[in-house]
Amino acid sequence: MSEQANELDIDSTVYKTLLESTKAIPWQIDWETKRFSYIGPQIATLLGWSQDSWQSVEDWVARMHPEDRDKVFNFCVSQSLAGVDHEADYRALTADGGYVWIRDVVHVMRENDEVVSLVGFMFDISERKQREEELLRLQKELQELSFKDGLTGVPNRRMFDTFMDMEWSQARRNRQPLSLVMIDIDYFKQYNDHYGHIQGDDCLKQVAELLSGAATRSRDFFARFGGEEFALVLPETDRLAANKIAQRCRDIIFKAQIPHAKSDISTVLTISQGVGTIVPDQGDDQRAFIELVDNLLYSAKQNGRNRIGTQSS
Repeated sequence: MSEQANELDIDSTVYKTLLESTKAIPWQIDWETKRFSYIGPQIATLLGWSQDSWQSVEDWVARMHPEDRDKVFNFCVSQSLAGVDHEADYRALTADGGYVWIRDVVHVMRENDEVVSLVGFMFDISERKQREEELLRLQKELQELSFKDGLTGVPNRRMFDTFMDMEWSQARRNRQPLSLVMIDIDYFKQYNDHYGHIQGDDCLKQVAELLSGAATRSRDFFARFGGEEFALVLPETDRLAANKIAQRCRDIIFKAQIPHAKSDISTVLTISQGVGTIVPDQGDDQRAFIELVDNLLYSAKQNGRNRIGTQSS
């Protein structure tokens, strides 16, 4: 018997040595007392708290980020009561006041269908979390770029289409007016030919920045439609209000006094606009409405530019 006991002691020592030589931190909690039966000495290296300071579940919970605490604790308790092995990610407090991302992998030990203990490993996943957060940041940035005009920084045609779809549906559902202002820089080709494309790009940026502030409500939406053409979507805006905003756009550009030596109608940059308003019904077509407003813009240009084309009463 003594020889067998000696072999068991040797095995126990070997297992303990193996466990304590890994980066993963082994631990065991007695279910009845909710106290740690064991936790690996690696915990002191990772979090700074001494091995013997981990006495009970309360110590584990207290050293968890407040935003993670309730969610993780309730999840682990419910899974343990159900006898289900589980994993939990959370931020653990370090002795110097920082936080380390931890993944706890938990195995529920049962006897006669009763939970007797929890055995698990803590893993430092901070580097993985940093990579995940960086990937999410890059994905968000890429998504934003896909909806942003690369030159002017305002939403692009793709975002215009998405926003217009959404507001069209809402206006139709709520029986509310939806207005659209199409804006074109007068004689922009001549501007580019005279001042050069670099200054032309700067002009587009300046116009986009100026017109972005023309409509001030949170749901008003401004985008570059293409080339030197811009669009302003005005939800819940009637014809009179839309015309006033279009006039504001015209005034803003005029007050900027951007020189345009090759314009046939002015010595400064001007814009032409088309303004349309609709309360969309089931039989109305969004594309047809956009074409209508674009035709109003074309009419304004044909009739002398630096003016606003509006729907007939």
